[in-house]
Amino acid sequence: MPNGEFAARKLVRDRKHQRMLKKWLKRKMFKLKDKYDPMGTVPRAKALVLGKFILEQKQPSSGQLKCVRVQLIKNGKVVGAFVPGDGSIGFIDEHDEVTIEGLGGSQRGQLGCIPGLKYKVVEINDTNLYQIIKGKKEKPKR
Repeated sequence: MPNGEFAARKLVRDRKHQRMLKKWLKRKMFKLKDKYDPMGTVPRAKALVLGKFILEQKQPSSGQLKCVRVQLIKNGKVVGAFVPGDGSIGFIDEHDEVTIEGLGGSQRGQLGCIPGLKYKVVEINDTNLYQIIKGKKEKPKR
């Protein structure tokens, strides 16, 4: 480590280089989340359902995951979203307006045995999905 009278420039440059190696700081400084994350910086976003599909779970789990393909209203990007709950896929029809949020993996990534999906459905037509499943509320007609 330089420690002479004129070493300040090298110390500053080395410190800047070490900070750029930190992933969270690089994302913050260059605003990478705004550019590449479909939802941008918001925790929830509204979307229109384009269709339903089924995914197989990753090993060693086995089972079928019910999912929907949605188009975000704010920017038109198409993403896949997991539908939690038993039998909840039956309440979702095409062209419904749903609210999606991050699934809960680190840095808004995938979670556990769910392959490639980063989002989950929390509301259908502005009504909470879990209240619809339990029968406390009915899904509003659009």
